[in-house]
Amino acid sequence: MIPGDLAQAPWLQQAETQAIFAALDGARGRTRAVGGVVRDTLLGLPRKTPDIDLATELVPDEVIARAQAAGIAWYPTGIDHGTVTLRLGDVLAEVTTLRQDTETDGRHAKVVLGTDWLDDAQRRDFTLNALYCAADGTLFDPLDGLEDALAHRIRFIGDADQRIREDGLRVYRFFRFSASHGQQVLDGQGLAACERAVGALDHLSAERIGAEILRMLALPKVAKTLGAMAAINLLPFEQGALDWLQAYEDFGGQSAVARLALVGDTEAARMRWHLSNDLVAAVRKVQLASELVRNGAIGEAAYRHGELAVEGLAVAAAQENWNRERLAETARELGRVQLVPFPISGHDLAGLGMAPGPALGAELRRLERLWIESGFSLDKAELIALARP
Repeated sequence: MIPGDLAQAPWLQQAETQAIFAALDGARGRTRAVGGVVRDTLLGLPRKTPDIDLATELVPDEVIARAQAAGIAWYPTGIDHGTVTLRLGDVLAEVTTLRQDTETDGRHAKVVLGTDWLDDAQRRDFTLNALYCAADGTLFDPLDGLEDALAHRIRFIGDADQRIREDGLRVYRFFRFSASHGQQVLDGQGLAACERAVGALDHLSAERIGAEILRMLALPKVAKTLGAMAAINLLPFEQGALDWLQAYEDFGGQSAVARLALVGDTEAARMRWHLSNDLVAAVRKVQLASELVRNGAIGEAAYRHGELAVEGLAVAAAQENWNRERLAETARELGRVQLVPFPISGHDLAGLGMAPGPALGAELRRLERLWIESGFSLDKAELIALARP
């Protein structure tokens, strides 16, 4: 227990948080905060979301009744799993009754609700996620999770193989937490259990895997971890792509879009991880921008792809193993590009007597190419003079 570190946390001192604790017998220790908000507060890490997770001895019906009596909005977001979401002001709290897994198929656990805090802790994934905080800031750490958290050690609770059998997604979470909270050092027992499980993860949905992968790809440092995942055939990344990912990271890059642009077949990645159409479109833009940059068409990259040209530049630098001086100079060149709209449109060519259709579109593209090659200097009158009606 480390007095004071939690008690002074702004999220815990917030009046709305304390009101929720009061409604759910927090002063008697029947409800505690758990998981990420506790862990990251103790580690001094910034909160990525204002939401908090609460564990409680109260069953969902009682949580709802107490919330209604206190004027707290509630939503039945996971009644079957013992979860009710409460909202008060800007505080969103997911409240889950203490549970114990009784049966699992690797995707869905059958649980029983209870009042045993140790049972609840033992059903979680990693020791650093089994940290609880009472309403007054008192830490409850039944599995020595704080020691592991402070040591940046990602350790499965109990038997790693069993934890993974309960939920195969924990394989991906092991690597994500090793990158985000473990300084990319992989616990040997956990890594061995993940490798044993690789061939038994087909039941996981593309959406669940994709969500984990995208969170990983947005981390500041992840290339080494991705390499470890590829080494056990959990990810289909070739060594060349891994080298590019490391180079991109060495330049300071941490964009999921750019990292996806570096790993190869975008369509395959879309299917494998159920990526959104908007994300796939952004990845393709970065790839196209990178190709333009590699060909020296810096201005065109900026014109066609806007802010994504910056990531395209970083991707090109990683793929061609640029030094920092070349990257900095090209970035300055990109920054000097003055973006202006293409001065003419199909309407202007129609005014010259061209009929709408493929020929007009081809002529418009030809003039756009001339305008780009002029460094965007040709004005509307000059372009119209160059037109071939």
